[in-house]
Amino acid sequence: GGQARGASTAGLAVLLVQAVGFALLAALSPTALLVAAVYLGSANPRRTALLYLAGALVMSGSMAVVVLLVLRAGHFELPSHHQTRYGLRLALGLLILAIGLVVQRRKPKPPDPDNPKQGFVSRLVASPAPLAAFASGIVIFSPSVTFIAAVQVIATARTSVAVDVFALGLIVVINVMFVWLPFASYLFRPDATTRRLKSFNAWLRSNGRLLLAGGMIVAGLLLTLDGTLGLTGVV
Repeated sequence: GGQARGASTAGLAVLLVQAVGFALLAALSPTALLVAAVYLGSANPRRTALLYLAGALVMSGSMAVVVLLVLRAGHFELPSHHQTRYGLRLALGLLILAIGLVVQRRKPKPPDPDNPKQGFVSRLVASPAPLAAFASGIVIFSPSVTFIAAVQVIATARTSVAVDVFALGLIVVINVMFVWLPFASYLFRPDATTRRLKSFNAWLRSNGRLLLAGGMIVAGLLLTLDGTLGLTGVV
C-alpha cells in the first residue's frame, strides 16, 4: 500500500511540474504586462488594475474548466485511450511549434501615419475606465494554445476532484501572473513599481515578440516529443 501511494504521489508531482511548466510559458504575454502598466499609471490605478485582474481570472478560470470538461468527456484520461491521448499531445505540440515559428519569423509592420488604425485592445487601453479594464482582461486572456497545453496535462490524467481543483487553480494563478505581480508590487511600492514597469516595458516592446515565440517553440517541442514517445510506446 505504501509503495502504491508513493508511486501515486510521485506521478502527481510529475503532472504538476509539467502543468506548471506549460502555465509559465503561457504566462509569457508582453501584452498583458504592457496593459497592466498602463492601468497602474491611470487616474484610478487600484480599481482599474483590480478589475483588469478580475477579467483575466474570470476568462482563465472559465476556460480552464471548459477545456477540462471537454477532454474528460472524451475520456482521454482512460488507459484504453493511450494512443488518442498522445495523439492529442502530438497534434497540439505541432500546432504550438508552427505558431511559434510563424511569430518568430514574422516582422511587425511599421505604423502607417496616413492610416492610424487601432486594434481592439488598444482602444480599450486608450480609455482606462474600470469596465474597459475588465473587458481587457477578458480579451487579452482568451485561451492560448500553451494555456490549453497546461490544462490538458491534468485533463488527460486520472486525478481526483481535489487535485483537479488545486491544479487548475495553480495554472490560472500562474497564467495571470503578469497582472497580479505588478499589482501586488504597486500596492506596497507604487512609485518604484511604476518606474520599473516603464523601464521593463521599453525592453518588452523591443524583445516581446522573440520572447513569446521562444516560449511557444519550447512548449511545442516538449509536447511534440511527449506525444511522439507515447505513440511509439516509449512511455
